[in-house]
Amino acid sequence: MSDQIQIVLIAAGSTGAVGLVGMVIVRLLRRAPLRLSIQASAAVPVLAIVAGTLASAEAMFLSQHDLGVVVMVCIIAGIVAFAFSWLLGRQVASGSTALRQAARSLGDAGQFRAPALPLAAEFAALSGELADTSAKLAKSRARERALEQSRRQLVAWVSHDLRTPLAGLRAMAEALEDGLAADPPRYHKQMRAEAERLAAMVDDLFELSRIHSGTLQLAPDKIALDDLVSDVLASTEALARERGVRLAGRAAGQLAVRADPRELSRALTNLLANGIRHTPPGGCVYVEARPQDGDALLAVADGCGGIPDADLPHVFDLAWRGTAARSPAPDSGAGLGLAIVRGVAEAHHGSVRVMNTGAGCCFEMRLPAWS
Repeated sequence: MSDQIQIVLIAAGSTGAVGLVGMVIVRLLRRAPLRLSIQASAAVPVLAIVAGTLASAEAMFLSQHDLGVVVMVCIIAGIVAFAFSWLLGRQVASGSTALRQAARSLGDAGQFRAPALPLAAEFAALSGELADTSAKLAKSRARERALEQSRRQLVAWVSHDLRTPLAGLRAMAEALEDGLAADPPRYHKQMRAEAERLAAMVDDLFELSRIHSGTLQLAPDKIALDDLVSDVLASTEALARERGVRLAGRAAGQLAVRADPRELSRALTNLLANGIRHTPPGGCVYVEARPQDGDALLAVADGCGGIPDADLPHVFDLAWRGTAARSPAPDSGAGLGLAIVRGVAEAHHGSVRVMNTGAGCCFEMRLPAWS
């Protein structure tokens, strides 16, 4: 075996042995501070090179002077390399510390601010992800606060709406028990009406709870919108006649959607009943189904007099009832109907919006058309 091959094998063996020991040490340090891991990772190659150099120099039978020079050079090079590895580890550790301190703001419900000092590419990517997460958390907190406020308003308004009919029912029941009711059949009729009103309110609350909890079970089927419009117009005809409001509607062609018949009918009925309640006597409520940009559009236009611009973003919020321009009617409920409409539309991968149109407003529910 030639001398060159022997030297190569000695260098490779010495370097490999030190490298394997270094790998074990780095693995044991994987739970240690990042600075130590980086310093160890930088020191292992240096020690491996030094070990290979010294072993090769010893095998070459150099003179004591030459071997001492080689040893001195390796020691100086090792010290300088260790110094740079220490500086490198400290620099990386400072970036990690700054990023950790900046990340604490997420737990304190604050806004994440990226560290001002330059970061390594991986830390910079992590900082960007934390900034995106912070923005999403801020939106989530704002949405949670809005929902909590809506729930509080809902509880307050529903409590008020429940108190009024319950007080009436109690008074009428006491009058019937004491024999003070001059017209018992009229009292019975009124009690039944109040009971139906309470049942409708409880039904709306149950529907909303299913929508918000994600437990709304849909049974989608093909629905012809011309049949849907005809059925909803027929079901709300009595309410419109009582209010002195005229109903009209049409559906374009053989337009159809894939939706739950019960839920979609409920949503459209809510829109139509909402328009009837807020349209003055002699006015008209018009419902139309037409295709638009590949989707199916259900539009309900009324003569309510319009909604103030400040209220338009809140029309579909829980318990919204409007302001003076759209004051609630005595039987307007707890303001749950439009919130149900939005929940049903979104459950069908659709959307709903409202806009002012002349003497009234128009509610548009967009759903994917049957294909």
